[in-house]
Amino acid sequence: MNFDKQEQRLGTQSVKWDKTGELFGVTDALPMWVADMDFRAPEAITEALKQRLEQGIFGYTAPDQKTKDAVCAWMHNRHSWKVNPESITFSPGVVTALGMAVQAFTEPKDQVIVQSPVYTPFYHMIEKNGRRILHNPLKEKDGTYVMDFEDLETKISDPSVKMFILCNPHNPSGRAWGRDDLLKLGELCLEHGVTVVSDEIHSDLMLYGNTHTPFASLSDDFAEISVTCAAPSKTFNIAGLQASAIIIPDRLKRAKFSASLQRNGLGGLNAFAVSAIEAAYSKGGPWLDELISYLEKNMDEAAAFLTSELPNVKMMKPDASYLIWLDFRAYGLSDAELQQKMLHKGKIILEPGTKYGPGGEGFMRLNAGCPLATLQDGLRRIKTALE
Repeated sequence: MNFDKQEQRLGTQSVKWDKTGELFGVTDALPMWVADMDFRAPEAITEALKQRLEQGIFGYTAPDQKTKDAVCAWMHNRHSWKVNPESITFSPGVVTALGMAVQAFTEPKDQVIVQSPVYTPFYHMIEKNGRRILHNPLKEKDGTYVMDFEDLETKISDPSVKMFILCNPHNPSGRAWGRDDLLKLGELCLEHGVTVVSDEIHSDLMLYGNTHTPFASLSDDFAEISVTCAAPSKTFNIAGLQASAIIIPDRLKRAKFSASLQRNGLGGLNAFAVSAIEAAYSKGGPWLDELISYLEKNMDEAAAFLTSELPNVKMMKPDASYLIWLDFRAYGLSDAELQQKMLHKGKIILEPGTKYGPGGEGFMRLNAGCPLATLQDGLRRIKTALE
C-alpha cells in the first residue's frame, strides 16, 4: 500500500473535503478535522465490494454466521478476546448504537456518566434522548489523561446514574486505558448497577506496541454489564459504508438493545456493509500492520516539528488512533481567537477542543491519518497561524 499517494477526494461528496465552504465558510483551507483518513481502503475490501456489485442484485441482506465468525476471529487474533458469536448484533454505526443503548438501558431524566473532554456524539446521544449528562472529568498528569476515581466514586453512587459511556481508546487524546483503570471502573459500575457502554472503535489502531484491553474481556461479571461498540470503519477508512458490530454478552440486555433498534426501524446492515465487514476482519490484517507503521512515522514527524518549530504547542502522544490532541493554552488565546487564526490566517481546519466538553478549552484536534506531505503542510499552516 502506498500511503504517500495523494488521493483525489474533491468531488466525491466527501464531508471532509467537499463541505468546507458550507460548514466553515472557506474553500481554501486544508481539512484536518473530522476522523476520516485520506487513504484508500485495503484491496481485499474493494475486491469484495466489486464481487458484490457484479452479482447485481441488492435485495434485503442480513449478516449471518460467516459475518459473526469474522468478527469473533478478529477479536481473538487482534485483542485476545474470545467472543461468543451469539453475543453479536449489528448496527449501521457506533453513534447509532450509542443512541439505541441510551434508549434501551436508561429512562428519561436518568443520568449518564461521561469522562470529559470526550467524543462529541456522546453528549448528543444522551441529551437528544432526554437523559442527563454527568461529567467525570479526566485529569491531566505527566502529559496525558488519567481517570479521577475519587470524583467517580462520589457521582456514581447517585441512584439516578444508570449508564457509563467509556471511550477506549479515548477520543480525542488517543489514551488507551490499561487493565488497572478498567478494573477499578468496572468494580464501581458493578457495585452500583451501572451499565457500561464501551466505544472501542479506535481499538485496532494501537501504536508503538501498545495493546488494547477490551473492557468486557476482564471478567464474566464485567461482560454481563457491558455493551461493546466495535467497527472496521475507522480502522480501514470505510465509515461511509456504515457497518459496526455490537457485542452484548447478556441475553436480556441484547434483547433490549435489539428491541430499541427495531423501534427505530433499523434492521441491520446494507449489502455492501456485510461484504466489507467480512473482508476487513478476515483479510485486512496485513494492510493494517502497514498502516500502523505509517501512522507512527506521522506521529513522530508531528512531535519533532512541534518541538523544533512550535515548542509552546504541547502534543499528547497518543497510544492509539491517528488523532492528535494539541494544547495551545500557552498562547493565551480564546477558543474563538484560536479558531479564527487557524481558519483565516493558517488556512487549516482543526476540530476545536470546546466541541469535546469541559476540559477541551484551549485544545484542538488534528487528524494525522493522511500522507506525510499533507501532514507536513498542515503543521506549517499551524505555524503560520500562530506567527
